[in-house]
Amino acid sequence: MYNVMSPRAEEFISDEEIQSSLSYAEQNKNNREVIERILEKASEMKGISHKEAITLLDCEIEDLNERIYQLAEAIKQEFYGNRVVMFAPLYLSNYCINGCKYCPYHLKNKNITRKKLTQEDIVREVTALQDMGHKRLALEAGEDPVNNPIEYILESIRTIYSIKHKNGAIRRVNVNIAATSVENYKKLKEAGIGTYILFQETYNKKSYEDLHPTGPKSDYAYHTEAMDRAREAGIDDMGIGVLFGLNNYRYDFTGIIMHAEHMEAFGGVGPHTISVPRVRKADDIDPDVFDNGISDDTFAKIVACLRIAVPYTGMIISTRESQKSRERALHLGISQISGGSKTSVGGYADEEKPDENSAQFDISDNRSLDEVVQWLMKLGYAPSFCTACYREGRTGDRFMTLLKNKQIINCCHPNALMTLKEYLEDYASEETKKIGEKLIEKELEKIPNETVRKKAAEYIANIHEGKRDFRF
Repeated sequence: MYNVMSPRAEEFISDEEIQSSLSYAEQNKNNREVIERILEKASEMKGISHKEAITLLDCEIEDLNERIYQLAEAIKQEFYGNRVVMFAPLYLSNYCINGCKYCPYHLKNKNITRKKLTQEDIVREVTALQDMGHKRLALEAGEDPVNNPIEYILESIRTIYSIKHKNGAIRRVNVNIAATSVENYKKLKEAGIGTYILFQETYNKKSYEDLHPTGPKSDYAYHTEAMDRAREAGIDDMGIGVLFGLNNYRYDFTGIIMHAEHMEAFGGVGPHTISVPRVRKADDIDPDVFDNGISDDTFAKIVACLRIAVPYTGMIISTRESQKSRERALHLGISQISGGSKTSVGGYADEEKPDENSAQFDISDNRSLDEVVQWLMKLGYAPSFCTACYREGRTGDRFMTLLKNKQIINCCHPNALMTLKEYLEDYASEETKKIGEKLIEKELEKIPNETVRKKAAEYIANIHEGKRDFRF
């Protein structure tokens, strides 16, 4: 039985409810009256239900599809403006005891080079990332209680926060590790993590169990209920996602919105972020079984309909996607992207040798961070390296209140411009710096609060004089 308030995975992600929603959407995909009614509700920019969202995704009426895209763009602009948050993944270890069929880290893969960073390696990696200009990282590690115990993750976080190189510092460490216990989530909270990230991969229980035949990750309920344990431990910024291409995309699209609804109802605040990765080619993974699974057009519509369904949630796209795909998705709702990413263990400080391969998947966007920043600015976006809300305690429902009251423009936007100024002064190429200075001057005028606008301009001038780390 479906129950959004239930602590049990099979009740808040009810297969019966998903099947019913898919059936409803199929029946109404050409019903103009129904779809227009959903769009009218969605135009209030307060979100729509999973059943309404899948109906928009299935819509086959051309002019209404155009309205869906226009509304997604309007919602993105209303709540997030043209600010785009930058981050990079940092792979600590690819040792893993799970048997996930789509991931090259699986235990039986004897082709991949197994690696684990020492704390000295982490210093070198983070120094390289700081020299690029990054301020926030997403830690990644396989599940292995011997090689990657929670103590190793905690020590790594402490090391990362301790590294100060030139003007560089990692100010926010997000963590993407396997589902764990309340006790371990409390330890992560105490270590000062930003967002705890965990991808569901697929919400279809039968498919999930087939794709995860061995290892701790094979426990569907334990994995799916992880966010509730993290909330119990005091973590209030959490990121969810599915891996599109593993299972029927309509099913997983509906499931991830249901998960967001459950987090809001059961825990008091929805997900901080939703990620939308597609399956990529990887070592020891059959390309005929796992490919992207969905077309670029379908992918773009998924992004648009997610933005409409969860207007307050940040959305992430990684370098799995091409430049073209990322550009389209940015217009439709994406608010965070990675740049200059490496998915290999130790890939930032050193290039891997030809006979080594520790990467989790192939990257489609291989541009440097500077190239990505310049590209974003040419498109009219303001790249942001901001971590102010995390460090000022504006997390969970406090950040959502800021967002729902549409105060991003008076808080996050000036913070974005100040961190962009830091990047331009310390790391940017001359061409990127020239484009960025003009953009900052233009974007400052968009800040409606006069006091904030003047203070931001003052801080930016101070940054030019060598001072750092201003924030609202």
